[in-house]
Amino acid sequence: MYLRVRDWMGGLLCAVAVLAPGPAWASEGGGGLINLDWRALSVQMLNFVVLLVILTKLLYRPFLTKMEERTAAIKKSLEEAQAARAEAARQQEENEARLRAAHAEAAQIREQALREAAEEARRQTEAAQAQARKLVEDTKVQLEGEVRRAREELRREVADLATTVAEKLVRRSLRDEDHRRIVAEAIAKVGG
Repeated sequence: MYLRVRDWMGGLLCAVAVLAPGPAWASEGGGGLINLDWRALSVQMLNFVVLLVILTKLLYRPFLTKMEERTAAIKKSLEEAQAARAEAARQQEENEARLRAAHAEAAQIREQALREAAEEARRQTEAAQAQARKLVEDTKVQLEGEVRRAREELRREVADLATTVAEKLVRRSLRDEDHRRIVAEAIAKVGG
C-alpha cells in the first residue's frame, strides 16, 4: 500500500514540475516560452486528481483485486501441483515397496519350491533304495530257498545214487571196506 501511494505522489510531483512555471520559463515581461495560467492549471490539476481517484476506484482497485485473485489461483495451483507431486512420489515409493515385496515373495516361493522338490527327490530316492533293498532281500530269500531245494534235491539224488551204488555193490558182493570207501567217496562228492 505504501508503495502505491509513493508511486502516485511521485507521478503527481512530476506532473506539477512539468506544468509549473519556473524561473527559466518565465521572462521579465510576462511572456515566455510557456505562459501558464494558474487558474487553468489548478483546474487541470483538480481534474487530474479527480480522474486519478475515479480511475483508482473504477480500474486500479478491480485490477489489483483481479491480480490478487490470479496470484491466489496460481499459488493454489502450485500448492496442488506440489501436493500432486508429493502424492506421485509417495505412490511411486509405495509401488516400489510393493514390487520389492513381490520380488521377495517370489524368491521365497521359489526357495520353498526348491526345498520341497529336494525333499521329494530325497524321499523318492529313499523309497527307491528301500524298494531295491527289499528286492535284494526277496531275491536273497528266493535264492536261499532255491539253494535249499537244490540241496535237498541233491541229497535225494545222492541218497538215490548211494542206494543205487549200494545195490550194485551188494550185487557184486564187495567187501565191507570197498563198500565204505565208495559211500565215503559219494558223500565227499556231494558235500564238496
